[in-house]
Amino acid sequence: MPASSSAPSPMALNPPSASQSTIRKRSSASPMSTATSYLSALPQADASARNSITPPPSTPALSLSSSTTDSAPNTPPDEYQELNGHLNGSGSADEFYFRAKGNGPGGEGDGLLTPLHPPTSEQVFTTVHTEFGHCANESYRFISKHPPGAPFPKHVEQDPPYYILFTTYTSYLILIILGHLRDFVGKRLNPASYKHLIPRDVSIIPLFLHLLFCGEWETAGSSCCRRVTGYRLGAVFAHSCLGIVLIIISQGYAPLNSDFDSFYTRRLKTRMDECFSQPVTGVAGRTIQILDRISPDYNETMILTGSRTRALNISSYNYLGFAQARGGCADAVEEAINRYGVSSCGSRLEGGTNDLHQIGEALVARFVGMEDAIIGSMGFATNSAFIPALVSKGCLVVSDELNHASIRFGVRLSGAHVRMFKHNDMKSLESLLREAISQGQPKTHRPWKKILLIVEGLYSMEGTMVNLPAIVELKKKYKFYIFVDEAHSIGALGQSGRGVCDFFGVNPRSVDILMGTFTKSFGAAGGYIAGSKTLIDHLRVNGHASPYAEAMTPPVLTQIIASMASIMGVAVPGTPLAERASAPQVHPGPAPPNALPTWLSLPPALSSGLEGSFRLRRLAFNSRYLHHGLKKLGFITYGHPSSPIVPLLLFNPGKMCIFHRMMKDRKTPIVVVVVAYPATPLVTGRVRFCVSAAHTKEDIDTILKSCDEIGDTLDLKHGIKRSERWTWEEVARRAVELVETAA
Repeated sequence: MPASSSAPSPMALNPPSASQSTIRKRSSASPMSTATSYLSALPQADASARNSITPPPSTPALSLSSSTTDSAPNTPPDEYQELNGHLNGSGSADEFYFRAKGNGPGGEGDGLLTPLHPPTSEQVFTTVHTEFGHCANESYRFISKHPPGAPFPKHVEQDPPYYILFTTYTSYLILIILGHLRDFVGKRLNPASYKHLIPRDVSIIPLFLHLLFCGEWETAGSSCCRRVTGYRLGAVFAHSCLGIVLIIISQGYAPLNSDFDSFYTRRLKTRMDECFSQPVTGVAGRTIQILDRISPDYNETMILTGSRTRALNISSYNYLGFAQARGGCADAVEEAINRYGVSSCGSRLEGGTNDLHQIGEALVARFVGMEDAIIGSMGFATNSAFIPALVSKGCLVVSDELNHASIRFGVRLSGAHVRMFKHNDMKSLESLLREAISQGQPKTHRPWKKILLIVEGLYSMEGTMVNLPAIVELKKKYKFYIFVDEAHSIGALGQSGRGVCDFFGVNPRSVDILMGTFTKSFGAAGGYIAGSKTLIDHLRVNGHASPYAEAMTPPVLTQIIASMASIMGVAVPGTPLAERASAPQVHPGPAPPNALPTWLSLPPALSSGLEGSFRLRRLAFNSRYLHHGLKKLGFITYGHPSSPIVPLLLFNPGKMCIFHRMMKDRKTPIVVVVVAYPATPLVTGRVRFCVSAAHTKEDIDTILKSCDEIGDTLDLKHGIKRSERWTWEEVARRAVELVETAA
């Protein structure tokens, strides 16, 4: 395996309008040293070439630019001919492929060869490589699967040295003290800026004087107002007493925002706002364009500068890389808009259901191995609106302490009693179940109507995975229902991408309710609930997200159907398919041909399922490589090794901003997500890497190198002893060994 340290970082393709003579002369030209070195030259290239270079009207399907090699078994025979049609006469398909890959005749390196000239930002934006990187090396693949018989890896939250905890607490303490001092002084010297935090007293003294000294006044009765004329001593006395009481007890308007409740947001979070809500544009693929902004008043306001920065994207939930502007799925979405329009214009029970809803729900049920499914137009609402239809007063919900806010919100709406157990701790869970079952409901000690255990397949802030086999064993013993939220695990885990059941080899029918979202691995929006037909029929009528919410739009449904069919594969007409009941222990195979809309035609690489399998194996390799690589460099990380969510602990609030800024300001800009309180505990602030199948091995190398250098500067390496750490060059060289052998 060639050394990865010498491979350039592939950030963009060569200009698609380059001629064959240009390709032949590349050895005599002086190309830029790395692909990232010309990112800074984009403004100059724009000025000289934007008016003269026309972006290609279309680009190859993703499978043509991501998974094809001369020897790859997944390569369709007519792929190069199709690719040649997209080059607008700029050389043969083979020459374009070798220019992009750098492994053809005359190639001098691995990965993407450096371009002869910097492309314009228009070209960089429209090339398919910025959405999904090339990676034809079959060594950079892995199967996401729990080894049979292997114990479940215990999650250990490693503590940093005491001086790190001390400095972190001290930093917050200083910020809190300074914040209260600023509030105290500001309310007295500059009250106009704190008007929303100060009660506004309404003075009634003028009204009282008017009542006391004027010859007439109005007194309010229960149903009308009567005008009383003249001076009446009793009335004057009564009004005088009433006025005095009103002056004493009058408080006027309460502050619009609570001083105490908004303190963290105003005085602590504002100092880190450059890390949050970063505006972007374009496709959130392998790379992403950031809208540059500045703040003239210490993050109180943000001003867009008008410039853009293209950066390596390690922050988006684009696990399988289906968030694209072109390719087979995008073409299907375009056709759906032409046929159905952009909205269903109604709820599911009031004219908003079309054939795509029925096709999509049937396909989801088959994909996850359940009897039936219902689709919702919003992932958060799928939990918060359907959980109240599952449990009610007199029911017990046993919830993991790190469950998502949508689950907590739905449980509160249901009125059910809630008990929490320690995160992923099976002993804590069993102890709680035994107590709850033996004691029954509070006060009355009556038996619970039902007990529902709610867990997540993959936890978004920790990167940890639920111990599903152990929970299924507990269900057999204590007879409760299981609800698994697979918002992040569906499409990202398992050798066929079907979530934690697929990853652990657990029969999905052992779980009563499977919930998931389409916003992560499928590049769409919305969520689903899958279970028995009786349960789903109940939810169609009683779940608030079905009869009242707007139905999912046809373009989004088409994206879900196309991407899911790409993962499953579509059977060739005439091929017999095994029924679900005949193989209850495994997920069903390819989708039958009649499971898709008759007008939907996917490219062969997608309909065969080869592209989906390729993406799943790339995602599994990238996830394990980044996780183990960071550990070998000495960082403290959380999460399961196979999780595409890799949290790296930063702890100190000041280091969060600096880490974010240093990653974005590197020669190869990298955009990251920084997560702080209240999404995490106060002292465990972190940067959360979201790995994608769109990333190449060289992209992960770039991230590891950047983290290694910044980690030394900011003193972030507290995971292992200095003598046990690897250099990032050694990590890159032994990447395959790390992925295949590390526990």
